[in-house]
Parts: sequence; C-alpha cells; structure tokens
Amino acid sequence: MDSLVINPSVLYFGTPVALITTMQPDGLANISPMSSAWALDDRVVLGLGGRGQCAANLRRLGECVINLPDAKLWQRVEAIASTTGSHPVPEHKRAMGYRFEPDKFACAGLTATPSQTVAPPRIAECPLQLEARVVAMHVCGDDPIDPTLIVETRVERVHAHAGIVVPGTQHVDVMAWSPLLYVFRHYFGEARRLGQTFRAGSPEPAGTGLP
Repeated sequence: MDSLVINPSVLYFGTPVALITTMQPDGLANISPMSSAWALDDRVVLGLGGRGQCAANLRRLGECVINLPDAKLWQRVEAIASTTGSHPVPEHKRAMGYRFEPDKFACAGLTATPSQTVAPPRIAECPLQLEARVVAMHVCGDDPIDPTLIVETRVERVHAHAGIVVPGTQHVDVMAWSPLLYVFRHYFGEARRLGQTFRAGSPEPAGTGLP
C-alpha cells in the first residue's frame, strides 16, 4: 500500500470523550470536556492544558470525576466545548473563541449528582462515572503559553447505568455501551462489534462485556 508522510495539526486518531468534573474555589462545580485519556488497571491518565481551570482545580484539591458520555450526548458536550471556568478568560483562550461560563451543567443541560468518595459531583446522564484522585502530575511539551499537563489519577469508585451492565456480573455490556469518540476533531459513535480478544474468555456469549 502506498503511504504519504503527513503533518496533521492534531493526533486525535480516535479517543473517547471524557467530561471531567472538578470543584471551583467558589464551591461550584466545573465541567471540562477532553479527549486525551487512557486507562490501565485502576489508573486513568489525563492530558490537559496546564493553565486551564480544570488543571488549577486538580492542583488545589487533587480529585475529580471522569464522566464518560455515550454517543447520544455529543451535542451537550459541544454546547460547553468553547466555554471555560476561568474568569477572566485567559488571553490565549479568548483568541480561540472561548467564553466564560460559570454554570456548565445548566449550559449543557446536564444533571449533577453527588459522588461518594470525592467532592466533585457526577454527571447523571453519563453512563459511566469514575470517581478519582490525583496520584501524580507532570508538565510536558515546550509551549510557554499553555504547557500540557499529564495527570495520573487512581479510580476510587465506578458508577454505571444499569442498562449497560451485564446482569449478575461486574462487566460492562459492550453491546449496550456506545462511547462517544473524538476522531480528528469530529464526534463519532455507534461502533459496530467485530469480535473479541482472547482475554474476554472463550467462548463468550454475545453481549457480554470485557472483564
């Protein structure tokens, strides 16, 4: 197959959208959409701008909820994509078209529900909600205006909508769970199941989630 050397402006080749809830200094909750997150065991690593309000809240309190929306929620995610909890809006964000929004729950039509192990609320509409605490933070990159922050979190508790859990198990039903994906700044969803890895068990009935 022929290939080309390209230089894309972003490398979002296909990652799940996450809505990170944190607490503001005034006691209100903030929601930060992001698409740089990956999980291993009980750790979820987040990548975000180091000068944003989410980063400031994580530095101050060290806890958050990682809410994973499904494909049906993409318009609500987009409703707050150009908002920030920082006031005044940082100049580099203002130049990109961001605006200050103190109540992102209302702006996106989302519902806050109490967490059990951390202060930030969960987003009720998101089928998966991961209560998490910050384990480590690292600054990377050489952007002097908005350096990238890599945040390692440890998941303390997982909440899942009953409709995406295989009855009688601790497994997510992969036939029912349709994560919202971010692919080169476009939203995608409703993925088609192609098969299963050997680690899922052999054989595995259709509709059973990965362990």
